[in-house]
Amino acid sequence: MIRPEFFIETLKKYGTDFFTGVPDSLLKNFCAYIYDHVDAKHNIIAANEGAAIGLAAGHYLATGTPGVVYMQNSGEGNIINPLASLVDKDVYNIPVLLIIGWRGEPGIHDEPQHVKQGKITTTLLDTMGIAYEVLSTDESCATKQIANAFEALGRKEVYALVIKKGTFDDYKLKHNNESSDLTMSREEAIQTVAKSLGEKDCIVSTTGMISRELFEARTTWRQGHERDFLTVGSMGHASQIALGIALEKVDRRIWCFDGDGASIMHMGSLAIIASKKPENFIHVVFNNGAHDSVGGQPTVGLEINLTEIAKAVGYSTVCSITTMDELQKTVKSLPKGPIFIEIKVKKGNRSNLGRPTTTPIQNKEAFMNFLNR
Repeated sequence: MIRPEFFIETLKKYGTDFFTGVPDSLLKNFCAYIYDHVDAKHNIIAANEGAAIGLAAGHYLATGTPGVVYMQNSGEGNIINPLASLVDKDVYNIPVLLIIGWRGEPGIHDEPQHVKQGKITTTLLDTMGIAYEVLSTDESCATKQIANAFEALGRKEVYALVIKKGTFDDYKLKHNNESSDLTMSREEAIQTVAKSLGEKDCIVSTTGMISRELFEARTTWRQGHERDFLTVGSMGHASQIALGIALEKVDRRIWCFDGDGASIMHMGSLAIIASKKPENFIHVVFNNGAHDSVGGQPTVGLEINLTEIAKAVGYSTVCSITTMDELQKTVKSLPKGPIFIEIKVKKGNRSNLGRPTTTPIQNKEAFMNFLNR
């Protein structure tokens, strides 16, 4: 394995000191080291991966030094536009070093949402004309690969280092960004809201821990999962899936269980929801200020006022909740939507939290059958 400190300090020797991106579970040790050792001006956890390319481009324009953009391979789709129309050699010719976690690598078991992305990770790079290497777990070999990367960057090219599972040695985040004022767990908040649903209500839940905790709640209660669409991938788009349903199924209340990182990733979706004025839409954001599913790296969720943003774009009712008593009172009596409920929860989850045991297709078909009853 490669020590995160070795890797990052080697990059710095070439003059690169700017890091931005969206955290990934395969990069959590790398991301944790950066968070502990790079100041906030030079390590920006971006709203989404495409925005990170923009940040790196801006840094290069100001300094002449390439930036590092880190991401899970699921973020490749978000970077195609700025790669092709901003930093490409046929446009502005701006060098960027991509660090891409390879989820769903062929031959390595992974969750279903990563399978297709794993198959096309390097194909997409080839299609974009981006040279890459799969980073070695041997530090002496990795040193040569980093040198190759900076040769390409010196030619003002984009270059990628693809990271397999187990590449980076362990590193524990030392600086805890958790608010000590938050006492409610996300899991108990999810259970409380889910228990309040009417017989015809359904839930669209976002990727990561939220869908996993909702699935486990149904299993514990010995209920079926047909009322929940578990958006196991496609981070940031659960609210638009829910909106698409709400506009057609006006006789049902449609709940979106969202996360702070996911809602920030494509925040413009809030404005679209509000503009359509769906009276049956309830948007619940479980906000712990962290990308909890991929290592607990911080978001700006607890630094901004999400309810004021929702109010400004046109949600009819907004509220922010920090206690179980507030939550129970709120879900008992809800006005017409669109409603925005922020629930502030503490970081973390059970170590024995399971994953959905149904396939995405089984989930889809059961959910569609429920909607058409």
